[in-house]
Amino acid sequence: MEKPVVTALLAYGMSGKVFHAPFLATNKGFQLYAVLERNAKKAANDYPEIISFSTIDELLSDETIELVVINTPNNTHFDYAKLALEANKHVLIEKPATATPKEFETLLALSEKVTRKVFVYQNRRWSSDITSAKNIINSGKLGDIIEMHLRFDRYRPTIGVKTFKETPIPSSGIWYDLGSHLIDQAISIFGKPERHYRHKNSYRDNSQVDDFAFMHIVFPNKVNVFITTSMLVTDAQAGIVIHGTKGSFIKAFCDEQENQLIEGMSPLHPKFGMEKPNKEGKLTYYNENDQQIVETIPSIKGNFNALFDEVYQSIRSNKEYSVKNQDITAQLKLLV
Repeated sequence: MEKPVVTALLAYGMSGKVFHAPFLATNKGFQLYAVLERNAKKAANDYPEIISFSTIDELLSDETIELVVINTPNNTHFDYAKLALEANKHVLIEKPATATPKEFETLLALSEKVTRKVFVYQNRRWSSDITSAKNIINSGKLGDIIEMHLRFDRYRPTIGVKTFKETPIPSSGIWYDLGSHLIDQAISIFGKPERHYRHKNSYRDNSQVDDFAFMHIVFPNKVNVFITTSMLVTDAQAGIVIHGTKGSFIKAFCDEQENQLIEGMSPLHPKFGMEKPNKEGKLTYYNENDQQIVETIPSIKGNFNALFDEVYQSIRSNKEYSVKNQDITAQLKLLV
């Protein structure tokens, strides 16, 4: 392996502490070098060798840094990514990448000009549940896909403390927050959308942003994908439901990586990414003899670390990153 990619985080809240630092600190392709902490200096409690900068100008002026993780509030992604690119850094941007397709296209044009790369952190392409669903689709046991339902449900009836998610500013609300995951999963399987219909609304008391959203997307070959996300579901439905001309697959929303990271499990732990017992998917299909077959399908281990492996390989060896920028542009056109 070539030398690690020297990396800095722009924040050390939940995103930095849970979704980025554990991988950057354990993946041999990276050196977790610096963090931006304007107020409380907490990162050194977990990573004593880390450098903590108080301003973004100080961080970006450090020529040692090669990659900057833009894990700040959604509405700041464009401005901070632009600053990092102008400072000749590669950027890994949390979803949603930007508030609009135009902003993202501006970043891509700038990245070409400064010969640095833009990566978008769509980690749930590597969740155990969606990975298993992709394998079932590719097996052909479902026949031609007619419809796929993707849900991301929570029960959070009160207004959250994160103002950037709860106030009507660009890229706030549940649609940008959770819908971006599901749209990306659908695009990663079926390609470029042909047309769509969307509805979103607010139902919590005093909510200023959408807390429910639904979209019907039509993909090539008459594939229908139905996406739903809500903050007011007390009994979550199956996260993945697929019906084809020969069979059906039903799977709970059950990837454990986020929970394991919150509990402090290392990505290097042998049980990291494994789903809990009794969360297997149900596959029902008809075989070539017109016999109905019912199978219980355990999930493949989830692997968010694969995203970081691809970022490393793209920076050091110019290999293709799975989350293509044209996919993100298509996603953003559905989000706005």
